[in-house]
Amino acid sequence: MKNLLKKQARSTSSSFSSLSTFPAYAGCKITRITVYQVDLPLHEKSYKWSGGNAVSTFDATVVRLETCKGVVGYGENTPLGPNYLPAYADGTRSGIKTLAPNLLGADPTRLNLINSLMDKLLKGHPYVKSAIDMACWDILGKIAGLPVCELLGGRYNDTYPLYRAISQGSSQSMARNVEKYVDEGYRIFQLKVGGSPHDDIERIRAVRDILDHITVELRHQGEKDLYIPLVCDANTGWKMHQALQVVNGVKDLNVYIEQPCLSYDECLSVRRLCPLPMVLDECMDDIGVLARIVADKAADAVNLKISKVGGLTRARAIRDLAVSAGIPMNIEDTWGGDIVTAAISHLAHSTPPDLLLCSTDFNSYGPVKIAETTAMRQGGRMAAPVTPGLGVSPDHAVLGKPVFDIGI
Repeated sequence: MKNLLKKQARSTSSSFSSLSTFPAYAGCKITRITVYQVDLPLHEKSYKWSGGNAVSTFDATVVRLETCKGVVGYGENTPLGPNYLPAYADGTRSGIKTLAPNLLGADPTRLNLINSLMDKLLKGHPYVKSAIDMACWDILGKIAGLPVCELLGGRYNDTYPLYRAISQGSSQSMARNVEKYVDEGYRIFQLKVGGSPHDDIERIRAVRDILDHITVELRHQGEKDLYIPLVCDANTGWKMHQALQVVNGVKDLNVYIEQPCLSYDECLSVRRLCPLPMVLDECMDDIGVLARIVADKAADAVNLKISKVGGLTRARAIRDLAVSAGIPMNIEDTWGGDIVTAAISHLAHSTPPDLLLCSTDFNSYGPVKIAETTAMRQGGRMAAPVTPGLGVSPDHAVLGKPVFDIGI
C-alpha cells in the first residue's frame, strides 16, 4: 500500500510539474502607433441641441496600431464638440500621445490588460482610451479570423433598427425633417429639445402629430404593425421644474423623455413624477451608474455610448449587465465616421433584439468617408460587417499626413 501511495504521489507530482511545459500563447506586440485628424462636415450643415449648442464640422481622431505580426488595427474617437461632455478632440490626440510610448510592446489582444495599463498611465479620460481599445478589437478579430460582433457574443438576426436624430429648430422645420427621413426608411426618431418648455411642447406635439399621420398612411401601404417611436432628448437642458412642465404638457402623447436634467439625482426626481418612459444618457458613464439605475428604477432604458465608457471592452460589460437586468438600450457613441459606425454596429448587432431599442449610423450624416465598410444604412436598418475585425478599410488619402507617429 505504501508503495502504491508513493507511486500515485510521484504521478500526481509529475502531472502538476508538467503544467510548466504547457506552451504559452505567444501573442503579439504593438510596434507602431499612428494618429490622424479628419474633419467631418454635415449634409445638413449644422447639428443643434439644447443650450444653443451647435456643431458644423466634427473633429475626428483616427488611430492606427501596427503589430509585430503585420496585423493592423484602426480605432476612432469623435467628440460632439468640446462642450457636450468632458471630452474634446485635441484632448484625444494629446492623450494618445501621452499613452503611446508605454503601449509599444504591449499585446493588443489582451484587452483587459491593455485597459488596465491605460488606466495606470492616464487617470480618467475614457474617450482617449476608446480609440485605442477599438483598434485592439480590430486586431483581435483579424487574428481570430472573426468579425468583432462574433467575439462580443454573436450576431442576432440579419439587421437591426436605426434612429435618426432631428436637429433642434422650429416645430415646423423639425416636422418637415421627420417626413423627409421617414421617406428614407427611418422608423425611430430622436427629437432634440431642451429649450423653453413652451417651445419644446410645441415641437413634440408637432412631430408626434405628423408621425401619427404618417403611421396611418404606411399601415395602409402594407406596414400593418408599424409604430414609430419618438424620443424627446433634452440633452440635460432643462431644470427640474421645466422638465415637469414639458412632461405635463405632453403626457397624453406616446413619447419617451430622455435625460431631462444635468445630474442623475435631478433626473431621478423627475422620473418619480413622470408618467412617460424615461431614457438616461449623459449621466450613464460607467457600470456603477447602471447598477444604481437598476437599484433605483431610475430609467426604462439607457443610451450606451462607447467612447464615454472607455471603449468596446467596457461597453460590452455594461451592455451585458443591462441585458441581465432587462434594461433596453440605444447603442451608439458621441459621434463618429465610418470606423466608429462600424464599431457601434458590432456591439449593437450582438445585443439581444428585444433589448436593443435602436442604434445609429453616423456615417450617413456627412459626405466624408474615412473608410470603406459595409456598415452602411439600408433604409432604416444596418448590419455589422462580416469580415474579420471591425470590417473597415481606411482611405489614407482622406486620413492625410499623420499628426503623431511613434514606433519601435
